[in-house]
Amino acid sequence: MIATTFRDDLNAGTKRLCTAARPLLARSGGAIVNTSSMLAFFGGGLVSGYSASKGGVAQLTKSLAIASAAAKIRVNAIAPGWVATQLTQALQNDPGRSAAILARTPLGRWGEPVDIAGAVVFLCSRAASFITGAIMPVDGVYLVA
Repeated sequence: MIATTFRDDLNAGTKRLCTAARPLLARSGGAIVNTSSMLAFFGGGLVSGYSASKGGVAQLTKSLAIASAAAKIRVNAIAPGWVATQLTQALQNDPGRSAAILARTPLGRWGEPVDIAGAVVFLCSRAASFITGAIMPVDGVYLVA
């Protein structure tokens, strides 16, 4: 099981880690879970470079899933929505911005790191053995709303 880092240098880090892990994962029949973002689906006007980077992670994930299938390596990605972390603390503390985020999140709350971890554990588990090339939103239905 390999989970890539949240931030990477224009996806080079993600690709390098996936490539480096391939021999070990081929022997064990492992899984890769990359980290994309909701912004891979609809972009973000204030963070265009970040949005493009996470869109790249999504497409890299799909391409690696095809390339790795014969080796029995599954490759998926999660696309987190708004998660309560230090990185989003300023938004959480801004009543107007937080209210706007929560108004568009049907579950009515910020995600927690454990919500993201649960999705990664699932994608690496036997229960997801026929899932590859998927970009899984973990967002409290933000994407759909």
